[in-house]
Amino acid sequence: MFDFQDHGDLISPVLLVAFEGWVSAGSAGTATAEFFAEKGRPLGTLDPDMLFDYRANRPTVDFVDGVMSDIEWPELTLARSSADGRDLLVLYGTEPNWNWRLLGAEVATFSEQVGVTELVSLGGVPWATPHTRPTSIIMTASDSARLVEDVDRPSGRLRVPAAAANVVESYLTARGIPATGFWARVPHYIGTTYYPAVAALVERVCVHLGVALDHDGLLDLASEQIQQLDAILEVRGEAKAMVEQLETLVDGSDGTTGEELASEIERFLRDQTSGSGPGFGDDGS
Repeated sequence: MFDFQDHGDLISPVLLVAFEGWVSAGSAGTATAEFFAEKGRPLGTLDPDMLFDYRANRPTVDFVDGVMSDIEWPELTLARSSADGRDLLVLYGTEPNWNWRLLGAEVATFSEQVGVTELVSLGGVPWATPHTRPTSIIMTASDSARLVEDVDRPSGRLRVPAAAANVVESYLTARGIPATGFWARVPHYIGTTYYPAVAALVERVCVHLGVALDHDGLLDLASEQIQQLDAILEVRGEAKAMVEQLETLVDGSDGTTGEELASEIERFLRDQTSGSGPGFGDDGS
């Protein structure tokens, strides 16, 4: 399944995993993964024929003046990067349709071989939250001792459809590699990459790993996006009323329950299945 280049010597690397598909509200996880991978170098890709149903994840084709010029296939990429001298391996791309267990087993074997010390999963959770409030993060972990007090976590029992990242995590933890997950709450009406969530995830991962990275560019994109969304509210009264209702709900909330999180996720899945898509961010704002 893997086609690797030489990865060289790795010192206590951390594996970051994010798949576009589920859970990927606002493309928060994959955009964060791309941020950590962009200054690194690709180590290889995974065989797309073993991973994707091309009817569900169709390749794109370019035509120039009526002549087909290129086909771009869905893919998963593994990159090697670093942060403050700490080795990072970043596995990201489209969530596979096929062979999740084989993927999990091969990622776990590779992780053992190179000495991965921890898996960090990244994603976005659709949530009844307004863009006018700071992005909050939900944390999960392979062991309750890894959870920290200053990050929310679901309370009670939470049962939702599994993601491929969950399967990868299960194979790594079965081999003794601990795992942590950070999931940004993304306003359910956002239909494009949500940069405030990306910036919040980058900051949270840096704190978790004890590293510092310049992400001023992300903060600028987040600020511009918030301004664009605010401008839309000024001309769309129904959208402004909805956001004000969300502000009231969020400001009065005292925590996240598993039932609330499951409810928001189920609503997000229904929107995706129906093809209706959420809200007023669909125009790219």
